[in-house]
Amino acid sequence: MTGQQEAPRAHEYELGHSDREIKRLQLQAQLVDPFTREFFQKAGLTTGMKVLEIGCGAGDTSLLVLEIVGDSGKVVGIDTAATAVTVANSRMERLGKSNARFHQADPMTFEPGETFDALVGRYVLMFNPEPERILKSLLRHVRPGGVVAFHEVDWVGSRSNPNAPLFERCTDLIVQTFQKVGTNPHMAQSLHSVFRRAGAGLPTMALRAAIEGPSGSENYVDLLAELTITMLPVMEDHGLVQGGSIDPASLARRMREEVERLDGVVVGRSEVGAWTRLP
Repeated sequence: MTGQQEAPRAHEYELGHSDREIKRLQLQAQLVDPFTREFFQKAGLTTGMKVLEIGCGAGDTSLLVLEIVGDSGKVVGIDTAATAVTVANSRMERLGKSNARFHQADPMTFEPGETFDALVGRYVLMFNPEPERILKSLLRHVRPGGVVAFHEVDWVGSRSNPNAPLFERCTDLIVQTFQKVGTNPHMAQSLHSVFRRAGAGLPTMALRAAIEGPSGSENYVDLLAELTITMLPVMEDHGLVQGGSIDPASLARRMREEVERLDGVVVGRSEVGAWTRLP
């Protein structure tokens, strides 16, 4: 397990909430929503449930949860970033989703004033230095017998065959950057112990991954390129790359052409779900 954190978090959320990042999150949702849907439905999310979502961001996972719980259900999302919460609330208003609302809040101190049927999150525990404390604090808002389900990643799973140097370099840079700022790029490996230490019980777990060849339509290469571009300023701040050494305008094209030239495949990071029901 390689989830060591090299330094205290230097950024609240190193990916930021720019327009480009919000679009990247929407592309990411297209790619990983099928995995998240499977995890959450196997966990027991169903029509009519009231769901608390931690780290709601711009609301991509919230929309997925709303599809599962339907009009008779409800989603309450929290995020520490005011920009993300504003975007999420505006988005739901445009879509006419009156059964979703979002709050800027610290998950350790959030008091919703109600109890939920489920607690969920996607790609959120990895950004917290003490994920078990966060989870334990939030469990008090879930009713007995309620669902707890999280979707996290392990970047160890990312690979190419034959070796695509640009794809591999960007993957390595992303992992190194996460570690530099205190994010755990291997959070999925810790989900079992985090659930246990938080008092949620021993979870059921599952692993999925995106895989595509030169003509793949899943666009995982585009997602990796966009994540690299988003993180470039942080990479430069930590001396991992020199300014101007990566051209954002051509990165995705060059990465795609490299895989095509090799007639290879790329495998995305490991997407891991963990879920349980409270006693």
